[in-house]
Amino acid sequence: MEKETEKLRRKELYCTTGKIAMEKLESIRSKMLDDTVTPDDRLLGELLAEIVGLAANRVSVSINEKALHEGKTVWVERTSLSHFPHVRLHGGALEDDPMA
Repeated sequence: MEKETEKLRRKELYCTTGKIAMEKLESIRSKMLDDTVTPDDRLLGELLAEIVGLAANRVSVSINEKALHEGKTVWVERTSLSHFPHVRLHGGALEDDPMA
């Protein structure tokens, strides 16, 4: 029971962290449009944008992998049938061989 509570807490923490990060990124982008952004804000905005890009990539990989395993036709960038180097290099896949 304790493990389930911890898993739920971790999931909620990740979700809340992501929401806050997105809110902060939107705030920084707004400051950029208003020309009130500080150098520190700009740096943080670049970091948050990179994190959001990597997260979006992982979500796409997960959706495509699930569809592929279900036998659906999906586009995936591969150089061989056994691995996805492009998404791995750009933070999409969490494992070396997602097909294993």
